[in-house]
Amino acid sequence: MQRVISYIPSGQPSDPPVASVVLPHDLRHLRRKLLHLENGDMVMLDLKEAVQFWDGDRLVLDDGSLIEVRAAEEKLFEIIPRDGQHLIELAWHLGNRHLPAQIEQTRILIHRDPVIRSMLQGLGAEVNEVTETFQPVRGAYHSHGGHGHGNHAAPEHDGHDHGAWKP
Repeated sequence: MQRVISYIPSGQPSDPPVASVVLPHDLRHLRRKLLHLENGDMVMLDLKEAVQFWDGDRLVLDDGSLIEVRAAEEKLFEIIPRDGQHLIELAWHLGNRHLPAQIEQTRILIHRDPVIRSMLQGLGAEVNEVTETFQPVRGAYHSHGGHGHGNHAAPEHDGHDHGAWKP
């Protein structure tokens, strides 16, 4: 059985992948796991540290070939605010509950939860059921294996400084 020995973050130059693995967001934080590829093959991921993988990352096999990590579609709520200020307020309420959230310019995506849906509607948000890939914002103290992904991780955090927040 082939082994995954390293990875290449999405957006970095690489050869085309020979296969892919599709995983939901909560199963993309990995260190050691048997992965079932879309083509039916299996590979053993065996890294020194746990890594939060993102859609488009490439896993490097011991023979040098690449496997693409793809985000699975998940059942989500799409939260539509009235305006930008309302989006910030809704994001604060979700963060206060430590809910994984994908925050975009005009909407927020979260996993479906009827209690949270009621809260958000009570706060004036439009909440729609959608099925999409999900890449929530990383938590401030979340280990991510030393690689950032554009807007998903602050560049100054790639050095893993967990001291006091500085503007």
